[in-house]
Amino acid sequence: MIAIANETIEQQANRLLEKSIIYYQQKPVGAVAAADSEREALNYDQCFIRDFIPAALVFLIQGKTDIVNNFLLETVGLQKKKRRVDCYEPPTGLMPASFKVESSENGQYLHADFGDKAIGRVTPIDSCLWWIILLRAYTKATGDRELAHSDNFQEALAFILEICLGPQFEMTPTLLVPDGACMIDRPMGLSGHPLEIQSLFYIALRAAREMLVRNTEGEVLIDKINNRLGSLVYHLRDYYWLDLKKLNQIHRYQSEQFGESVVNKFNIYPESIPYWLTEWIPDHGGYLAGNLGPGKMDFRFFSLGNLVSIMGSLTTEDQSLDILKLIEQRWSDLISQMPMKLCYPAISGLEWRIVTGCDPKNTPWSYHNGGSWPVLLWMMMAACQKMGRSDLGDRAMAIAELRLAQDDWAEYYDGKTAV
Repeated sequence: MIAIANETIEQQANRLLEKSIIYYQQKPVGAVAAADSEREALNYDQCFIRDFIPAALVFLIQGKTDIVNNFLLETVGLQKKKRRVDCYEPPTGLMPASFKVESSENGQYLHADFGDKAIGRVTPIDSCLWWIILLRAYTKATGDRELAHSDNFQEALAFILEICLGPQFEMTPTLLVPDGACMIDRPMGLSGHPLEIQSLFYIALRAAREMLVRNTEGEVLIDKINNRLGSLVYHLRDYYWLDLKKLNQIHRYQSEQFGESVVNKFNIYPESIPYWLTEWIPDHGGYLAGNLGPGKMDFRFFSLGNLVSIMGSLTTEDQSLDILKLIEQRWSDLISQMPMKLCYPAISGLEWRIVTGCDPKNTPWSYHNGGSWPVLLWMMMAACQKMGRSDLGDRAMAIAELRLAQDDWAEYYDGKTAV
């Protein structure tokens, strides 16, 4: 890519964003995952729901609401609405991970991927949740409630909520999902109740509650949402939270306890606390753990889940500030030379071989295994502005601005320091 002379980084970013727009029947309907013509296409020429979110927010800020409107209309038409016949079909209500404009002798059509063509055949649970959040953002930005209140969109919301709030082989308020069901869409040991899904789930439930029509069907769904939200927020704020005080409590946990009133409800063994955490967690600051299940707590720091938790008020005000304090205290680890690490620390050695299946793209400090993702900057900025810590967001942005354009707007950076 050759930058235009005297073009500012903002102008260059806007030009590349415009270049990435996908047109369907002469209407803008989304943006490709990557606009780099030199890159092998694979599925980068498709529009991913999760990837389109930051671009859609920019379009809304710029007043270009038509593309977001078109995107919402087309994706609601792609949603799986027929009852599932066999296990190889996507469940009713699932939104696609991505779609692509195809052509035939009868004209253009949209071809959706529900994970049936994805690498590893992963299921895009987060697409449904991001879709609801974007619909809420569009409604807020435009004041257009008619779109969300239309029959098609009410049906789409009901289908998604049916998946999320329906009966499961589960007795916790969190959402049980397979590995790879979110932004980290390759094996990384996230099966169960990963934080990213839970934080998006929480915001999506609140957003859906605002947009449901208060008729008989809507009131039933709103009651279900209200019942779930209280349990969910308590569960995540209490059981997922990690700081020095909580860590000392876990160190003193008794295991193999039985009954309703036990402290160690998930039978976490103190010996499972990794050595790096005892050295890494600061005196002031904390974060939400990456995952929690029977006898299992993922102590890794996952940026997206923690930042989204701040944005959506899942965490308390004190917890939100403590997450930002932790980022500030561990700046060299989480921000380093390019903001910011998707997760910390990377898994390596035998653990890497077992958890990732020897995934060569997810080697330590690469891609989803400790790689640095500039796209997380928008969440970092939003969380910092919300909590009155714009200084941290500006500091991170200043680092990114020095390199993004000269590095041709890289998707992610390898290496422990992202150099």
